[in-house]
Amino acid sequence: MEYKWTVLSNTTLGGLLASIDGSILLIAMPVVFTGLGVNPFQAGNFPLLIWLLLGYGVVTATLLVTVGRLSDILGRARMYNFGFAIFSTGSILLFVEPWSGTTGAWALVGFRLIQAVGASFLFANSLALLTDAFPPGERGKAIGVNQIAFIGGSLVGLVVGGILAGIPNLHIGPYILPTWRIIFLVSVPVGVTGTIWAYRSLHEISTRAANQRIDYLGNITFALGLTLLLVGVTYGLLPYGGSSMGWASPWVLGALLGGAALLGAFVAVERRVRDPMFRLEFFRIRAFAAGASASLLGSLARGGLMLVLVIWFQGIWLPLHGYSFAETPFWAGIMMIPMIGGFLVAGPLSGWASDRRGARTLSTIGLVLGSAAFFLLALLPVDFAYWQVGLLLFANGCGMGMFAAPNASAVMSSVPAQNRGAASGMLTTLQNAGQQMSLAIFFTIVILGLTHGLGQGASSVLGGAGVPAADGGILAHLISANPTGALFGAFLGQNPMSTLLQVAPTVPGWVPLSSSTTQALLAPHFFAATVAPGFGSAISSAFWFAGGLTLVAATISSLRGGQYFHTEAAVGAPATGPSGVGGPSDIRPAPDVSAGPAAPPGE
Repeated sequence: MEYKWTVLSNTTLGGLLASIDGSILLIAMPVVFTGLGVNPFQAGNFPLLIWLLLGYGVVTATLLVTVGRLSDILGRARMYNFGFAIFSTGSILLFVEPWSGTTGAWALVGFRLIQAVGASFLFANSLALLTDAFPPGERGKAIGVNQIAFIGGSLVGLVVGGILAGIPNLHIGPYILPTWRIIFLVSVPVGVTGTIWAYRSLHEISTRAANQRIDYLGNITFALGLTLLLVGVTYGLLPYGGSSMGWASPWVLGALLGGAALLGAFVAVERRVRDPMFRLEFFRIRAFAAGASASLLGSLARGGLMLVLVIWFQGIWLPLHGYSFAETPFWAGIMMIPMIGGFLVAGPLSGWASDRRGARTLSTIGLVLGSAAFFLLALLPVDFAYWQVGLLLFANGCGMGMFAAPNASAVMSSVPAQNRGAASGMLTTLQNAGQQMSLAIFFTIVILGLTHGLGQGASSVLGGAGVPAADGGILAHLISANPTGALFGAFLGQNPMSTLLQVAPTVPGWVPLSSSTTQALLAPHFFAATVAPGFGSAISSAFWFAGGLTLVAATISSLRGGQYFHTEAAVGAPATGPSGVGGPSDIRPAPDVSAGPAAPPGE
């Protein structure tokens, strides 16, 4: 097999595996907690839920730039191979982890973080390896396939997690293989095979500048700053005091301010060191600046989409239609398939077309399509007809596919060959950090909207079920006081009403309910009907926000200029197109980024 196809095959496998593992727990979480015997709603256990959901993304976002810069110095294939080995080690540890209870859950958190370290090496180097291996006229096609793995893998992880969550425990002779171990087993054989294949087949062809130095101060300030910022954002989702969220917590505020200060110091450091890890001068290149900025805004707009959709499907829509909370994870995964289909249709085609037409038109149309899908989702009722959401998810997936591949190809082609590892790390850092912050933004919008939207609507639904006014007020207050716990209860496959009916009798003024009323409250659809009005207005606000942000990203994408490949020729030398001869007038040599803010001719 020609070497470039080997690179594409292996990096696609690595990207698919790392992305699937990043999202597989989003739907399969109920099975994991049940299998370990952990109640996530006990005091002190809620951070387990947050770290299992978000810790993977925090680690990858923090390490990507550092890993990309190290790869430029030490070799991209070497660092990629090393990352595959780390990832596979973490996968094996997750599968064989011997403990149960909270000890076992925290062990899973630790092993997930090890897995995430390996994933950061895979994410940071894949685009650089492909850009090295493929000539300019074929990069869009290759990166299109690779981006399907990276972004599409996150969507596939939801479906895989839902399907595996529905598999019963396997009995193998006298041994029982629990369902939660099956979820982690999936990545073990694929990871080990991919690691061996990478070490046997990938080798260095990258251009590396001599006498490069490691930017220790930049690495430290960036890693600490971004870690504090993302951890602060993560803990902002936890209840604090009498509030349903933790944004007023002194610890959260301190982490956010400290992280922002360190990132500010990082920018100052990078402007002065000889070999910076984050090459700010790349933002003087129009193709890089527009593509990276649009990518960040796109990630901020869609990163929280999956969590909100899963909560909508598992906690509201499926129970409203008679599905028990125990079976909602499987069906929520199935409901996400149209988005995957749209991405699989548009991704390869847009990558192939961008080799001939450039990235600007395709990427911009993709973002506009995604924005329109968000706006239309905002107009739907909570109890929608599935064909409507399925069609909009397909359109959103097509928009993501049309944007991802051409944009990544344009960004990577715009930088010097010896800096592609750093550029890949910068691009994927912006994407991953945007996704992490998007989760917090989306969830905050939903929880705040739900808190203010429950009130009278919840009391009305409870009264209609025969609940006395005093008891209805108590139950409505308990839901509005902790909507995060209530929604996560539904998200984790538990009926929140059963927990509320255990707590409510301890509140002064509670009147014992009849058995028939209690049974009505415990019906699968009842909690969903109670919170549906407030949730509808909240999720609509989240989709309006996402649509507006995506439209801003589309505007920036439209300003990126024509198709542009960096060449190693001196500024002013004849441009060469993909064929190696004089290319079209919009394929130009790159500016000398070390010389100042010069732009390519005609921009």
